[in-house]
Order: sequence, then structure tokens, then C-alpha cells
Amino acid sequence: MKKLTTLLASVILAGTGSLALAHGDAGHEKTEMPMMKMEQKAWGIGGTAKAVTRTISVSMTDTMRFSPEKIDVKQGDTLKFVLKNDGKQLHEFVIGTKKDLDEHAALMVRFPNMEHEEPYMAHVAPGKTGTILWTFNQAGSFDFACLIAGHYQAGMVGKITVAAK
Repeated sequence: MKKLTTLLASVILAGTGSLALAHGDAGHEKTEMPMMKMEQKAWGIGGTAKAVTRTISVSMTDTMRFSPEKIDVKQGDTLKFVLKNDGKQLHEFVIGTKKDLDEHAALMVRFPNMEHEEPYMAHVAPGKTGTILWTFNQAGSFDFACLIAGHYQAGMVGKITVAAK
């Protein structure tokens, strides 16, 4: 019986390992870059404060829009995104490819409280500011979006164009 109880407890704990972070309204504003794994993505890699070459302020509103909606970058630039939520709802800023954002948005509709935290995303509470430090080391056309259920579908998206060196 003790082995069965231990096995059951292990299975339960193993099943909760992927649920470490919440995607609800509380506690998701990010004012500093936390220690996260820096993983190369098609759209770049997490940046460092020392490497920042440019700061871009982005406003997020309850009209489901970003301002600016289009951002031009040079390959190799490290940007500091200062993300201001000017609305009364939680918003987020997630960088990725259209395919990745489409897939993530579909998951967010199915699991609106899905837990996740990556260096290319920031959840920003109403009236708060968050930041992302990101190095665009890959040329191409990428996207950013608010993937909170309904926001992406309402058109809360933008475009990042990274010009080759």
C-alpha cells in the first residue's frame, strides 16, 4: 500500500510540474527581466540590459490595439520593449512567428488560465508597465500579439520587420 501511495503521489506531482506559472490577472506585470532560460527562437533570443541598442514604448489598449503596430529593426539589435497597459483589462505582448502565435492563441481559447512565462512575452496588468529585452539576431518578418482569449481574435496584433545586416 505504501508503494502505491508513493507512486500515486509521484504521478500527481509529475502531472503538476508543467503548471508552475499562472496566466490569470494577478501578479503578471513584469517590470524586470527575470532569470529565464535563453533559447534561440526563429525570431531571436532573449537579450540583456547591457546589449540594448534601442528602447521602444508600446501602448496596449482595450480597443484591442497596440501602438505602434509596426516596428522596424536591424538584425543584431537588442530592443527593450517598454509595454504600457493603458486599458482596464489584462493584456500581454508576445513575440513570435504567425504560426507560433496562431497555435498559442488557439490553446489560450481552450485553456484561458494556461500557465506560461518566456523571455519573449510579458503580461501587463491594467495601468502597469512591463518590459521585454529581446535580441533580433534573425532577419525576417515576425509578429507580436496579445494572446489572451478573444484579444488576438479581435485583431490585437502587430508586425516586426528585421532587416538583414
